[in-house]
Amino acid sequence: MTKKSNLYQRKDVMPVITKNKTEPTKKVPALRNAEYYDMQSVFDDLYSQSNKNSVFDNLMGLILNRENILLAYRNIKNNKGSYTQGTDKLTIENVGRYSPDKMVERVRRVLKNYRPRAVRRVEIPKEDGRMRPIGIPTIEDRLIQQCIKQVLEPIAEAKFHPHSYGFRPNRSCENALARYVRLVNQSELHYSIDIDIKSFFDNVSHGKLLKQIWSMGIQDKRLICIISKIPNYGQVKRNRQAAQWMCRKAPVIFT
Repeated sequence: MTKKSNLYQRKDVMPVITKNKTEPTKKVPALRNAEYYDMQSVFDDLYSQSNKNSVFDNLMGLILNRENILLAYRNIKNNKGSYTQGTDKLTIENVGRYSPDKMVERVRRVLKNYRPRAVRRVEIPKEDGRMRPIGIPTIEDRLIQQCIKQVLEPIAEAKFHPHSYGFRPNRSCENALARYVRLVNQSELHYSIDIDIKSFFDNVSHGKLLKQIWSMGIQDKRLICIISKIPNYGQVKRNRQAAQWMCRKAPVIFT
């Protein structure tokens, strides 16, 4: 049995999983951006403190940090979905016209009394013929949500199971498959169960999610108040024809 790398033995840095250990490790863009804005050490410290079950009751200072806001802009700029218009008809190109100082000042001012705007709601066809609803926030809301995500992610990562691979940074289905093959070959486990929760994001209890966030040690009341507003803002429905157009023109959309 191979020995774990030093990266997995350390509890003060977030682990990075590569698809192929025989290939040289290449930094993912998000990690490279975080180091450029000198935020990776901050995220590593949050990860380390979360491993020690610390309570975080003053995270808004980090979220409103100038470097964190600029990092958020850089990260969503690389995402194709940032070029899709929300209900305000704006995209990342409009935000990019701000100077760095104006962008930081704008985010800080909006978060003083944050009220998310309505989400542009479209439906795209699934393989089985049904329609999948997708919500497209305004670009300003996406920027703010990214600022929050960057700070919460290392705290949550420290709590997650090491072999959970869905919707997590630096992890993929290839990593899950590699784990599956290893268990088959070394532990003689030959059955796998594929489970999908129907319409999970449509039916999940937001109250329970907020309680789970609190139990993780994220106990900044101002931040919890902001997060509680995000799932509850209005949605604008589009007809089927518009949904099909969106599917053709923007196949990769991230909520």
